[in-house]
Amino acid sequence: MTELSTAAFWDELRQSTQSRIGLGRAGDSLPTQRVLEFKAAHAAARDAVHVPLDVDTLVAAVAAVGIGDPVVVTSLATSRGEYLRRPDLGRQPDDLTAVPRTDADVGFVLSDGLSPLALMEHGAGLLAALATELGDGYSLAPPVIATQARVALGDHIAVAMGVRTVIVLIGERPGLSVADSLGIYLTHLPDTSRTDADRNCISNIHPPEGLGYTVAARIAAGLVSGARALGRSGVALKDNSRDELGAAAEPH
Repeated sequence: MTELSTAAFWDELRQSTQSRIGLGRAGDSLPTQRVLEFKAAHAAARDAVHVPLDVDTLVAAVAAVGIGDPVVVTSLATSRGEYLRRPDLGRQPDDLTAVPRTDADVGFVLSDGLSPLALMEHGAGLLAALATELGDGYSLAPPVIATQARVALGDHIAVAMGVRTVIVLIGERPGLSVADSLGIYLTHLPDTSRTDADRNCISNIHPPEGLGYTVAARIAAGLVSGARALGRSGVALKDNSRDELGAAAEPH
């Protein structure tokens, strides 16, 4: 292959992946541009983990969704550093007395997780899509915003709310191609003894490159319906909504 055709080959292949492929060579190393791109992506991933959640801005955005005024809670982790060093503290609540008892069908917990950036960028938009998809068939509890939170903190909050199903929106671990990816973890009949095997996950939510809000909400609604019919969530509950959505399941 000529140098021109080789470049065209890699340019076309890059359209189907975010992986760093065909980066080229400058002597025994990478071209300077590729090195700088890698360092910029690494810095963005670190920032996504360490930059604190703008709680006031998020509260306003979540309140505007219109399913109730959000309550803010935190885990036992007292700082971002402690949160990163002690995952166990991120799974335990500090004080849940402000969480209202609702006995609703579905509760929402918006958690900063390992990417507060993802929650800031996509949390309110995804919540709005979920509210639209679920609002006609289920009663919805006012949302709860949880800081320094791991997924399991959602079970404690759900028990305090009294909801039958909890949907946790949480910032996913940033990578070198995506720093603002949001995930959904769904647990039916939540309890503080639940494990990861009792939850269903929808990941890679970050339009326009990743899964879009509407498609993610439809998948979540299918899981809620399936969990209620089955009486459980987790490994026993299969996601068939992608097959039903078919061509509609576009990432935008």
